[in-house]
Amino acid sequence: MRPADWNCLSEDVQLTLSREALRRAAETLADHAEILAKEMEGGSLLDRGGPDALRLFAAVVRTTNRDAFGEVGHA
Repeated sequence: MRPADWNCLSEDVQLTLSREALRRAAETLADHAEILAKEMEGGSLLDRGGPDALRLFAAVVRTTNRDAFGEVGHA
């Protein structure tokens, strides 16, 4: 999508797309935290108490995202 196309969208559509992008970004961060935790537990990465901290981070990202934005299309 070109910037000119974005400006042609209604504010409601822009907001919906922005929220979905933020939701996906938050889920990606949480998924990466989970992957890192598993790698630490498996011995691929040095574990200095990280898996539990990463899982806590993943849970906070998911919970904050869910509470702030909800799911797109579910009013």
